[in-house]
Amino acid sequence: MVTADDLAERAKRVLDTARYMNLATASAGGVPWAATLEYAWLADPLRFVFGSATSSRHSRHVRARPEVGGSLFIAGRHSAGVDIASVDGAQFSGHCTEIAPDKLDEYYARFYETVFPDPRQRARWQLRPTLLRSPAEHRLYLVEVERWWLIDTGTWAEDRIDRRVELPLDMPALTGPSRRTHARADS
Repeated sequence: MVTADDLAERAKRVLDTARYMNLATASAGGVPWAATLEYAWLADPLRFVFGSATSSRHSRHVRARPEVGGSLFIAGRHSAGVDIASVDGAQFSGHCTEIAPDKLDEYYARFYETVFPDPRQRARWQLRPTLLRSPAEHRLYLVEVERWWLIDTGTWAEDRIDRRVELPLDMPALTGPSRRTHARADS
């Protein structure tokens, strides 16, 4: 039986381990799009920060229709096949907006320190704050998570039916500090 502590531990592992977020958006006319993005997560309340060009399809969609969905996924590192026990993931829905210029300082350092934990790489790739404000072509965006689900591995083990289990957003794993760090493959 899967306990609340098991779910909390898995939620924290997914948040701290997943490298990319898949963000699903839709145009004002309802045309869907999915983008794979680097991100930083923040707790209490659960939020995601990502950077993007204002001309990207998902950025245009967010301006027209801020409701989004998304997923995080982690997989084992086995060369021959997949160790199903090491695969995990989460899905979410929420509201996405461009971070206003007066709020940029609140998210700027955290985003770049997470995406580029190595100071040399960060110095090479980090955009200056002036390049994240109008009329520049890039922005930071904030997803405020409204609902959060994990893959229901307990029932999968029993009947092989793919389900999700919704977690409360006040769960300690979603309100504690992020420990997410990773090295970039490119330098």
